[in-house]
Amino acid sequence: MLYAGFMSAAPPSAPIPQEPVEPPQLLQLGLDDEPCLRADAARNRARLLEAAAGLVAARGADAVTMEEVAAAAGVGKGTVFRRFGDRTGLLMALLDHSEKKLQAAFLSGPPPLGPGAPPAERLRAFGRAALRRTVEDLELQLAAEADPGRRFTLPPYRVRHHHVALLLRQAVPDADCDVLAHTLLAQLDPALIHHLMHQCGMPPQRLEDAWTDLVDRITGTAA
Repeated sequence: MLYAGFMSAAPPSAPIPQEPVEPPQLLQLGLDDEPCLRADAARNRARLLEAAAGLVAARGADAVTMEEVAAAAGVGKGTVFRRFGDRTGLLMALLDHSEKKLQAAFLSGPPPLGPGAPPAERLRAFGRAALRRTVEDLELQLAAEADPGRRFTLPPYRVRHHHVALLLRQAVPDADCDVLAHTLLAQLDPALIHHLMHQCGMPPQRLEDAWTDLVDRITGTAA
């Protein structure tokens, strides 16, 4: 599986250089375990994703089932399960394109989101970019939420956690950065964003400002 083997076991005991050196494995973007599909399998996958996207647009993500996607794509239900595993896998595949763009931006894009800026500045930019991406795809993000046993092991979350932990180790090397990275990422949880925006009436800009404030307090810096 992609992304395997890049999680570090423990934080370093001393600061590492300001510019993070991202492991090569992180550049393998995407959610598929089969980057080189047979032509017929690739066509089936594209047809299924097109059908799923159409159903999401017409009825909302919550109403989409594996059976309906198979019927809309003109394939057997077993084909959908073999390709995506389950409904969460299918919805995650729909989110794959925007996740790839975000990963490419924070791994190799221009600063401050990409390499070349101080770690605290990169953390601020990462949170703002991730919040905007979640707001844009909020309904689909909520529908694709994995069960508690899987949500922290899915590749997109692991990449985000690894990236945030790397930056924290440079900014606050004495902290337990693995745990602190989970704490920071909790503020980007789609369910929390939905609650704050739709039940508490908070605008997205307030959430971005809160992320920046949290990063500043943790790292002892200011923009």
